[in-house]
Amino acid sequence: MNTNNDAMGRAIAEYYEKGKASKLRVFSPMFEEDEIPVELLFRKYEQMPELEQKALTLAKGKVLDVGAGAGCHSLYLQDKGFDVTALDISSLSVETMKKRGVKNTLCQDFFSLEGKYDTILMLMNGIGLVGKVEKLNYFFKHLDNILNEGGQVLCDSSDICYIFEEDDGSFRIPLNGDYYGELTYQMQYKDTKGEEFDWLYIDFQTLESFAKDNGFNVELIEEGPHYDYLCRIFR
Repeated sequence: MNTNNDAMGRAIAEYYEKGKASKLRVFSPMFEEDEIPVELLFRKYEQMPELEQKALTLAKGKVLDVGAGAGCHSLYLQDKGFDVTALDISSLSVETMKKRGVKNTLCQDFFSLEGKYDTILMLMNGIGLVGKVEKLNYFFKHLDNILNEGGQVLCDSSDICYIFEEDDGSFRIPLNGDYYGELTYQMQYKDTKGEEFDWLYIDFQTLESFAKDNGFNVELIEEGPHYDYLCRIFR
């Protein structure tokens, strides 16, 4: 990722250096402008949502932390004695993680990754990087290459059907066109504006169907308070 349009990486680096940061703005055609509190990316275990805490307790073996950001999950597992590698496409984020003490880092795209892992963490809706439902088959083929025998993927996501909820409690989900959980985002930090990118929110049943088609199982571990869930993907 070019540092000139790395909005999140710049926000993370500045927060680490100064202890504060401006707004990390998020834009999407489907929503009004939103904001990611940068301090959230530096949270301790005690400040994490319950689903994230649960996922960290289920980690085993050699761990890959995908989309590691400021490294909060990697640092927690590293302190627990795990062999963990933090992966992010943002060079500014990776440099910040190194400064924070993350021992093993990789700055590259998930789908270009080689090597084998026992646990792959994809938290904060990390599976969203797949972007489109049609790319899920490619995602599972890639897992075949990077998961050790008996390995697992721990990921959380959300079913954003609530966007289409009617006043009577029913859901009017569009059946024509793209899958309703396929969104486009863009981030901006101060004068640094990132490129648009695809992001996927996947409901559990759809994820389970694609997994089975590709020879994987999906276990629903826990559901959150607002259509979110934590699951385990394994062979």
